[in-house]
Amino acid sequence: MFVACSTLCFANEPLESALRHIAELEFDKYELAVVEGGRHLRPSEVGEDPESALLGLKRGPALIPSSLYMDFGPVDWSDPVQKKRFDNHCRFAKGLSVAVLTLTAAPAGTPFEQEVKRLTALSATAMREGLVLAMLTHREAITGDPVAALRLCKAVPGLALTLDPSHFIGGGVKESDVDQLFPYVQNTHLRDTGKNAGEFQVRIGQGQIEYARIANLLNRAGYNRALTVAILDLPENNFDREVEVRKLRLLLETLL
Repeated sequence: MFVACSTLCFANEPLESALRHIAELEFDKYELAVVEGGRHLRPSEVGEDPESALLGLKRGPALIPSSLYMDFGPVDWSDPVQKKRFDNHCRFAKGLSVAVLTLTAAPAGTPFEQEVKRLTALSATAMREGLVLAMLTHREAITGDPVAALRLCKAVPGLALTLDPSHFIGGGVKESDVDQLFPYVQNTHLRDTGKNAGEFQVRIGQGQIEYARIANLLNRAGYNRALTVAILDLPENNFDREVEVRKLRLLLETLL
């Protein structure tokens, strides 16, 4: 395992500035977030011209991309244009030597078989390119229920998970259900989270996330990928984000 930093930690800065910040905080690996409506690369842009996106990244600091997180926004996945864009994101990932692509699953309440059909097609495309498609465990998505997340992984060939334990805090989720997901984890997003409303992000050490336990369970599952620091750049943060990003890096490095 190794520690990486998500560009989401500096989402309100230009991408070049975000990557410079990540390097200054002594990370050597980063997860690239491609978010529609964000200030960095956008899926609509990368999907139309992946070569230009790759060239732009090569002009930045000498950091190694560890994974790719993609938020396409509300799109029609049956649209051939969207399929072409996803294909191009797979080629973009290969150009970055990235193996894992993270997406958010359909919203909670979406018919299960409908999501299986969508993800089966996307996962097959990723696998043809030698990539792994991983669904983020997000409380507003189908994967916010660990039982449903496990069913998805069993139903869709090659599908994996990006574990974000913050989304399981304070929701009445059974720890034993979450533990069953670890064999399917191919990426992680980490921060500290309290159990009360408004405590999705708190200072490191003030929340409920058990980093050592997570690292231990990942080790047992043979996990050899990133522990990704993903302290989101949000206006409601009441702490120094850079300080907390550095603290979490140092803490995670003690667990390796």
